[in-house]
Amino acid sequence: MKLKPIIRRALAEQDVLEAARYYLEQDAPQAAFDLVDELEAALGHIQRHPGTGSPRYAHTLNLPGLRFWSCTRFPYLVFYFEQADSIDVWRVLHGKRDIPAWLQDDEGSLNQSP
Repeated sequence: MKLKPIIRRALAEQDVLEAARYYLEQDAPQAAFDLVDELEAALGHIQRHPGTGSPRYAHTLNLPGLRFWSCTRFPYLVFYFEQADSIDVWRVLHGKRDIPAWLQDDEGSLNQSP
């Protein structure tokens, strides 16, 4: 089985940096490293099984194809679209945020290149 490459949008990269920075500011550097490892594991799962992510917000926001995968040890959600030749990682958001509001603010970025 050939795996599709993961393409991380700039907003997703920024989300990860902000999350890691939060843990570093809390004087928890190991948590920052563990978060990055957890996100890499989540991306690996998405790459192997892209259809297993929840389409919940796709229906809520009328964004066909949008899925998310929850991290196991941290309260972050990885939002992505499966494309014909890649996995487009759109955002990495804390699960306690107002997800529909955050995603609606970024809806215009769907048609932009990663």
